[in-house]
Parts: sequence; C-alpha cells; structure tokens
Amino acid sequence: MSNDSGRGTPFTRRRVLQAGALAGAVTATGLGLSPNPAAARTGTRALQGNGNLADWFANPGRTVRPRFRWWWPDAKVDPAEIRREVDQIADAGFGGAEIAAVHHSIRDKSVLDVAVNGWGTPAWNAAVEAALDQAARRGITIDITLGPSWPAAVPTITPDSPAAVKELAYGSATVAAGAAYSGPVPAPVAAAAPGVTAQKLLLVQAVRVNPANSTRKETGLDFASVQDLTAQVTDGRIAWTAPVDGQWLILSYWERGSGQRPESDPHTDPLSYVVDHFSRAGTQAVIDFWEANLLTPRIRGLLKKSGGALFEDSIELETHALNWTPDLPAEFERRRGYPLAPYLPVIVRNKENPVHSYEAELTRHVRHDYWQTVSDLFNEHHFTMLRDWAHSIGLQLRAQPYGLETDAIAAAAILDVLEGESLGFKNLDDYRALAGGRDLAGRTVLSCEAAAYQGGAYNTTWEKILRTMGGAYAAGLNQTYLHGFSYASAPGVNWPGFAAFTPYNGGIGYSESWGPRHPTWRHARDVSGYLSRIHQVMQAGTAKIDVAVFRQKGYTKTGIGANWFTASGIPLGWTHQFVSEPLLDLPNATVSGGVLAPDGPAYRVVFVEGDLFAGGECTLPVAVAEKLLGYTRAGLPLVFLGDWSAATVPGVAGQGENERLRAVLAELFTQPKVRVVADKTKVGDALAELGLRPNTVYAQSSTLLHARRVADGVDYYYLCNGKHAETVKPPVAPIDHEVSLARTTDGAVPYRLDLWTGRAERIAAYTEEDGRVRVRVALQPSEATVIALGRPGLFGAGGGRSPHVTSTTAAEVRFVDGRLVARDTRAGRYETVLSNGRTATVVIDTVPEPMPLTVWRLEAEDWRPGASATETAVTVQKPVLDTLKPWPQIPELADASGVGRYTAVVELGAGWTGGHGAYLELGEVFDTCRVTVNGRRLPPVDLINPVVDLGSHLRRGSNTIEVEVATTLNNRLRVSDPGVYGAAARQNYGLVGPVRLVPYGQAPLSGR
Repeated sequence: MSNDSGRGTPFTRRRVLQAGALAGAVTATGLGLSPNPAAARTGTRALQGNGNLADWFANPGRTVRPRFRWWWPDAKVDPAEIRREVDQIADAGFGGAEIAAVHHSIRDKSVLDVAVNGWGTPAWNAAVEAALDQAARRGITIDITLGPSWPAAVPTITPDSPAAVKELAYGSATVAAGAAYSGPVPAPVAAAAPGVTAQKLLLVQAVRVNPANSTRKETGLDFASVQDLTAQVTDGRIAWTAPVDGQWLILSYWERGSGQRPESDPHTDPLSYVVDHFSRAGTQAVIDFWEANLLTPRIRGLLKKSGGALFEDSIELETHALNWTPDLPAEFERRRGYPLAPYLPVIVRNKENPVHSYEAELTRHVRHDYWQTVSDLFNEHHFTMLRDWAHSIGLQLRAQPYGLETDAIAAAAILDVLEGESLGFKNLDDYRALAGGRDLAGRTVLSCEAAAYQGGAYNTTWEKILRTMGGAYAAGLNQTYLHGFSYASAPGVNWPGFAAFTPYNGGIGYSESWGPRHPTWRHARDVSGYLSRIHQVMQAGTAKIDVAVFRQKGYTKTGIGANWFTASGIPLGWTHQFVSEPLLDLPNATVSGGVLAPDGPAYRVVFVEGDLFAGGECTLPVAVAEKLLGYTRAGLPLVFLGDWSAATVPGVAGQGENERLRAVLAELFTQPKVRVVADKTKVGDALAELGLRPNTVYAQSSTLLHARRVADGVDYYYLCNGKHAETVKPPVAPIDHEVSLARTTDGAVPYRLDLWTGRAERIAAYTEEDGRVRVRVALQPSEATVIALGRPGLFGAGGGRSPHVTSTTAAEVRFVDGRLVARDTRAGRYETVLSNGRTATVVIDTVPEPMPLTVWRLEAEDWRPGASATETAVTVQKPVLDTLKPWPQIPELADASGVGRYTAVVELGAGWTGGHGAYLELGEVFDTCRVTVNGRRLPPVDLINPVVDLGSHLRRGSNTIEVEVATTLNNRLRVSDPGVYGAAARQNYGLVGPVRLVPYGQAPLSGR
C-alpha cells in the first residue's frame, strides 16, 4: 500500500497494520481455552471444516500454551500445596510445567533431610502423583526431569561404577635427549575427584617434542615419533631411554570416573553420581532406577495419560580431563577406520583445554574424528535409547542436546522435542541449528528455556522477556518453558518465599520465581495468551525456509552464524537453517522440483562454506559431496563459498579419500545450477544469477525478522521488528515499509492476526504481483504480528470477495462490517484507489485535537512482607499526584512494589459522534497493565507498544479511563531484604506517560 499524501502523524502510520478493538473485527470470546486442544497438534485442518479459523487462533489449546520450569526443594513439599500450584499455573493460562529438583538458593542442604525428602523417595513419588493427578484434572501437561538437578544422575552408582561418567586423565614426564627415565609411571596431572578410588592405566607412550608444531597454548609434538611403551610397565614402574634426537615426553593415560555429581547436591541419600552418557550402561542405570523406584503403578498410569515428556538439561559433563567411555577406542577404530591410540597426545585435555599438538591440519582432523565418535555414541547410546524407553512408558523425550562439541543438529532429529535457551543462545543461528534437525526429521516443536537472566531475580519484567524472545520465534522457536515457577516455601527462606536461584552465592540470583508472589501475576493471563497464539501459529503445518546451510560440525550454543546469510541475507529477507551430514540420510532429505525436502522446509538452495569451527577450512565428507551432486542434477541450486581446489575430508583422510572428494567436486562445479564464489560479498550475486529470491522480500534492508509456516494451503508469517543477537548496535529502530509475501494458494487474501487480542482482521490495503501479496508493515522495536494469507472468509473477517485498496491518501482503510472505511486523525477529503480500478472518495468533517491526559487519581497497593515467608501484607496508598511520575519520585511509594490503579475522567463534547474513535497512547508503563473504559475492561494491552484502540467504547459526555499497572518486587525487596537485594537500583514503576487520547474520524468509502 502507498500513502500518496504522505500525511498522518508517526503514530497513525505506525498503527496502519496493527489490529485494534474495532467494530467488525472478529472478537475473541475472552481468553478461554479451546475445547479442541487436538487442533494445536494437527495444525488447522480440524477447524477448517467449520468455515473459519477465528476461534482456532483466538483460543489456543493447552498443548501450545507456554509452560514453566517448576522447581521443588526435592520432596520437602506438601502434596496439597502442589495441587494448589497446579491450579495457579492453569488459572493463569499456562499449559503445564516441568518438575525439577532444584534448590541452588539453599546453602544448608541438611534442612531438606534428603534421606526422607530426597529425589526418588516415597515422599517424592507422593508429590509427583499429586502433581500428575491435579494436572490431569485441569487439562495441563506435566514433564519430569530425568534426574535430580542436572546432568542426569542416580544414587545407585558410585564414581567407580561401570555406569558412572568417565574421564581419561593423562600423566607426563619430560626426558632429555638420550637420557634414561626409571621410576613410577607418570601420575595424572589432574587429581581425581572426591569419591573416585580406582583408576586404570590404559596406555603409556613416548613422543618427541617438536617446537615447530607448538601453538600459544599447546606443546608441539612429532606424530611420526610416537612409541608404545605399555609393555615395558612392571608393577607400576617403567624404565626407558630416550633417543638422542630431541626432548621427549612420556605420556600415561588413566581411565577413571570423573566423580561428577548433579548441581547443588545432595539431592539423595546415598549421593547421586552422573551417569556415562556415551555408553548403554550409563543410560540403562537411569532406566533401571526409574523402573525400580519412580514408576509406581499409580505414576505409570498417570504418565500414560499425561502427554508429557521426560526432560534432560544441557549436557554439562564437566571434567578436568578428557570426556571418555571405556568402549571409545574400539568404537573409534570401527567407525573412523584407524586406531585412536597414536593420536591420544593431541586429544587429551587438562581443565577442558588441549595441551599438545601435531601438525595443525592433522591435529584438527583427528580432533574432529574424536568428537564425531563421541557424538555418535552420545546420540545412539543415550538419546536414542532414552527416547525409545520414554515411548514405552507413554512419554516423549525433550532435551537440550548441546554442551559438548557434539552434533546437536543430528541430535535434534532424534528427540521428540528439542530445546534451546535464551540465556546461552546469544545469536539466533543457535536456534536455527536446532530447527534444521527438527524440520528435516518431520518433527514440530522447538522449545526454549526462556527468560533466565543473571541477577534478574524479582526485577525481571514481562516486557524484557517479550523483547528477548521475539526474534527467537522468527528463528524457529515455537514453545517456551519459562524460567521458572518455584514451590512456595522451604526452611529458612525469606519473603516472598522459596526461589530456586535466589539468593545465589549470597546475592541477587537468576530470574525468576513467577507465581502469585508477583504483582504482575494478576496480568499473567494476558501474556500467556499472547505467547500461546504465537505458539499456535508457529506449530501449524510446516516451516518453509529459503536456504539450508551445510555445517561440517553440528555444534550449537556457539553464536557462530552463516557468514553472508547471517550478516547480510537476513536484513534482506532471506531465511536459513543449518543441516549436518546425518540429516542428509533422513527420508525427507530428497529433491523434487528443484527443492530439498519439498514436504518439509522446502529449501530452495543449499549453501556450503568452509568449516567456521576450523578456521574456514574447505572440508566436506565424500558422501556429502556425492549427495549434493545428485541433488543438483535433480535441479537443486547450490552455492559454495571459498577456494575448494584443495578441499579435504573433515577427519583424517583414508587412502585416496581427498582425491575422490576433489574429483566429485570438480564434476559438481560444472553443473548448471552450481555457483562458486571466492568472496562472501558475492553470495547475493550468485543467488540472483540462479534466479532465486527470498519467500519474503523487502524493498530495503530491514531489522524485520520473520518466519513462514504453511498449513492446509494457508501461509502464516510471523513478523517481528527484532534483533538478531542479544545486543545490537545501533539499537533497533521502528520500521515502516512494504513486504512482499509468497503465497501458496492462488487468490489468497491477507489477514492480520492480533497476538494480544486474538482478533483476526482482513487487511484492506495491499497489492498483488507475480503470485505474491505486498503489504505494508509498521512495527515498533520488538513488536510482533502475524499476517496470514488464505481464502476470503477463512478467518470470518469481513470483506468477502470485495475489491481491496491499492493506494489511499487516508492514514488507513479497513474493513468494518464488511465495508471499506477510511480513517484518519485529521479532517479532510481522502481518495482511495481500489483493485477494480475505481477511485473512492470520503470526507471526514471534523476530528478533535489530541488530548493530553494529565490529571490522574492513583490508588496503589503496597506489597510488604507478612507474618510468614509466604504471606504478603498489602497497604493501600492514595498519594496526591500533580503529574504522572515514577513511583520512586512519589514519597509514599518510593520503596513500594505492588499494583497501582490510575483513573482519569475525559469529557467529550456534543461533537463526539459514532464516526469518531480514539487511540489511547499510554507512553511509558512499568511493567504490565490493563485498561478499563467506563467500567468495561478492554482486551489485553500490547506491552511492547502500549497503544489501545478505544473504538466505540467512548461516549459523549463524561468517560472514566482506568489503567491498572503491576510492578516487580524489586523496590520493596531492596529495603525488606537488603542483605541480598540492597545493591539493586530502584526501578521506575507505574504509569509514567505521557498519556494522550488521539481521536480519529472514519467514514465508509463512496465510489465514483
């Protein structure tokens, strides 16, 4: 759409494409729950037979609603309170919770009496039964963490058990040229962890030092000099004389348990120890403990009905040595085709860092092969085995498949539900890596451990959460597990009750402990509804992505992107995901019609660049090169970046392997749909030469982030004016430009789906070109909306098959009761061009001037500590306001937290007619708010852009406007618990404004 007059205030332009409380728009029936939660699992098909999708969008089912991490102080809980907390979660519009034994804030764990109240005890099972039973009554889902805290651990093993997590420690002794060494085999450099009583000597080697191979942190060694001295060990001693050609090292290798215990233990009596994640024995120990101790007949039955999942947190296997499993040498040789032992000197680690190096390329390649083998074992012996067992007891497996240098992309294709985290993922490409595995495997959900902020306890706002998560949804995220919801109380805690992560080391801990203890919980249902609608749309059908980026190593949580696409392609509208070698063996990874995975993400080009985790080395497995050759012969375009003339395979090459790779690439590069560019700035030119453009096209570089999903012929575009990383400089600015959207169905028309109100509105102003729809998008920083392209009447919105608007001199034109209505904040004569070629004219006679609202009455609830740690005393304050100002500037509220109700009265004169409406611009609001006009509460307020269309709610004469604002607890805790929170700065609570009422006039179009 174009605005030929260029008129309208910045505000009115901003709202052109924002759905409001308009007569004629499809209204949500409150924020109730869909009676058909299966619709969320089956896309939109279940409702299309009813003629429209309005209710499907307005009232999402429980399966797509956001959930919580639910932290328990082990089993020091009351089943009756557990049931109450399930009700609190459900009543606030959330879809479930994940039970986890987490209590980092409790320093003295003895108060929990883990022998009686530990994880896995009868008391734990009783509480889990209560949670599952009440959740079933309320129709929400309960997930359960695999073990106490993290990583996965059980109390039935010791550090020396075969099933316990292992490490390979090394010892070292330096021997001068020609000198003799006689003495004990060198002991491990790193001492064993407490509880580790056994260690097994696997191997002793001698290797010559080669300074030419040294790096800043690693001692160079000569690979050709490696000698096996193991046979010379007698009774733990060795005698050996070094050759005369340089300095030598004697290296010993010791297999032992790492002794790792789950975070913030003890959780059990006896102590739990982390299991070996790379062996079947370790995974079986978890399964055996569950079968013997946790799956009571009652729990087993409830789990089968729950639809929930087992959950495993990020794989944080911490060791001072090398991650290890006893079968690794044999598995390495079987899978990689050569023995591991000669390469151990450059694989071993000290404090998680490598210590020796051979020649640089050889070192890189053997380390690749080591981690590839570990990744294979992890995915096969842990995730696949756990997933299959979870299915046998009626559950899914959800996990965060990262933390080590393993192929998380491949793991994402194994898991039922994969998960990322907002705290650790600083670049949206970390989500895109996981989304690639999800979508090629034909799975649906990518969840997120959302809204954990260091030092954010009791000062985190919902607005901050929404700004953090907005861009992540555009990267493929479509479910959130908020961090988190703590059980009410625990021994020795202060008001407002138990919080799992605060205090943390004596100071302000990680956010958050949501629930009734928060003033903003009063408005939590508004936020849960907003997030649910995003999830509803983003789980519908299948994602459609422009580019598959091949990644030689499937790591994530790295912040490393996709070169040109991350830096330049995203601002131009390109979308991409990452794939690794195992994904290309999936059944969906086939090409048809020149598209990869046409029934899934439908990638239209594959981009291959050097290994960014290995200095950009141009490396590719032969099997991948052969597969890509087959793909492009079937019509799939490929773009390669870099000099591939001396390409190598990623690991240590077998006989003739590199030559075979180069031959395949030479043939591949002759294919008509392949381009090779030496400079990343030329990638865009290569795409243009191939005739490719994004599904979503901008006329200019933009901060708009977006995702497209297609369900039953309907295109859903989630659009967010977001940021690609947590910190962006300069800050994101408002956007206002046209966007061209590809559509699946001929004749589809655009609808705007308001994520806050649940309303669907037919967009009146757009143009059509080349099978696409071009609409205008105007969004404030972090603001989001959804545009759907579907048949007329699909969402029940007005307009039918009426002509639409292609240009107008009015600020905007909308469908109201099926008729086109022009709207502007200024009087005048406006002309509108329709798609049938006619020109329509409208005259808006008078529009009142904007009205600053400066006179307000405030009644504030001041929340304070009550008689116990879980009780809150509320004092009502009624300060006299001379102007709107933050609470810290109001003496009575300087240290208050709570809920404030602001009331203003607006007089509208005789000229106020049915042709008028008004926007209420709230300005600065901290944190959540609701608006009531003349006693009627309006739909939820957009917390990112708090502007409310008052529509027909205003009347001639006196009008009462009430704005209810809820705060964090930060300002009160600063003074009530200064030992922990005293260092926090006051937050500027309340309705700060400026607040304006901006009237508009509107009238139906008349044609000529």
